[in-house]
Amino acid sequence: MRTINLAKLIGSGESMTVEWKQTLAEMKEIIETVTAFVNTEGGKIFVGVKDFDNIAGVQIGKGSLEELANKIAQHTEPKIQPRISIKRIEDRSIVVIDVKPSGGKLVLADGRPYKRVGSSTRQMGKEEYERLILEKHKSMIQFDAQVCNGATITDIDKKKIDWFLEKREQIRKIKKPTGMPYQNLLVSIGAALKTENKMVPTNAGILFFGINPKRFFIQSQLRLVKFKGDLVTRQVIDRADLAAPLCDMVDDAEDFIRKDIRLLSFRTDKSFMREDKFEYPIQALREAVTNALIHRDYRELADSRVFIFDNRVEVINPGTFPNGVTPVKPIHKPVNLILSSLMYDVGYIEKYGSGIYAMNELCGKWGIHKPQYHLHPIETKLIFKSRIKDTTIIELGDGAGPILNERQKRALEHIFQKKMITKKEYVAITHISGRQANKDIKDLLIKNLIVRSGEGRGVKYRVRD
Repeated sequence: MRTINLAKLIGSGESMTVEWKQTLAEMKEIIETVTAFVNTEGGKIFVGVKDFDNIAGVQIGKGSLEELANKIAQHTEPKIQPRISIKRIEDRSIVVIDVKPSGGKLVLADGRPYKRVGSSTRQMGKEEYERLILEKHKSMIQFDAQVCNGATITDIDKKKIDWFLEKREQIRKIKKPTGMPYQNLLVSIGAALKTENKMVPTNAGILFFGINPKRFFIQSQLRLVKFKGDLVTRQVIDRADLAAPLCDMVDDAEDFIRKDIRLLSFRTDKSFMREDKFEYPIQALREAVTNALIHRDYRELADSRVFIFDNRVEVINPGTFPNGVTPVKPIHKPVNLILSSLMYDVGYIEKYGSGIYAMNELCGKWGIHKPQYHLHPIETKLIFKSRIKDTTIIELGDGAGPILNERQKRALEHIFQKKMITKKEYVAITHISGRQANKDIKDLLIKNLIVRSGEGRGVKYRVRD
């Protein structure tokens, strides 16, 4: 067998992914290190090595490697079968145990969890182990299908059930069941489960049909805020904290958004007709809010949020995309399957997995950039950017709308971007004389499109509120 240089084989020594053992007699420690590697980043164990100056090697008898593999498998759960090989270093044999990370499953050694910290193997604490178990397996536990702790059937609003059945029949042409007991109906739509000979609501049942969902899920509320300016500040213009069944919150959120984003009037290059539009496509914002509520991680205690700024709208929800799903690859893999199904039944979503495509298409037709996604391990932020700076002309008047020259259009675009303009700035961006700038500005004042503030050299002009 070819002789290999130790430094070339294992680098500079023990580390997060490298461990040395002197003999196979250290079997307990070897098995613990195997599980530590599996539970972290993987690694290699070199048996027969104390340090660079002490390579004793090991005696390898017939069946030694098979016996080693069997002992590792017998003392680990789930059973681990690492790749084991023999290397020759300075005419001595060492055993190399190559361990791959588990990629999701936690492995125990004799019933205990271990992890790798620097160059040492340590047993996990109880709280850390329980947290990792929940984290690694929460994707397999359907939150909305679980029993809602402390809730009873009386916490479900019968009127909301009747509304759902009528809406489902209207939208999806599914006939209302006749003769079905009420509790069986709740089970059939995922709103309740039968446990220990009694019916209890599911989490989905409370969130979608509950009389007071916030009583059981304080994090279920939707917080909406309209800020003055472009930053999260204390200058709040409007706000609403919604706590209701999901469909009601979607409708109420749309009402809030409609009154707190701008309704603009555009005269485009293609037509002399004036076109009134909201700053953003309402249906796209509604879709974003709906997705935030049905795809969020309700195990996280943060609430969902809609923040409206002068230059953008942010929709934020706890949790991130499921494994294998991205904004570029939005395959159907719902976080809350029952909530998604209920929303589909009443027409609040039109097609599974199509929400991102729909929002992109709506924004494209509206003339704004498609939404941007900022992904974080604990939350997802969706950003809609304002179209104001991209418009050909922006007019804020009644009737047919005032006629503006190209200089005035450019000045209004500047005001929308910078919040104000001075006479000096007007001259600079339009390349005209001060006298002509005075005429243009006076015309904008007469047309009631801008207002003046300040005195002398401090005079500024901004769009009328």
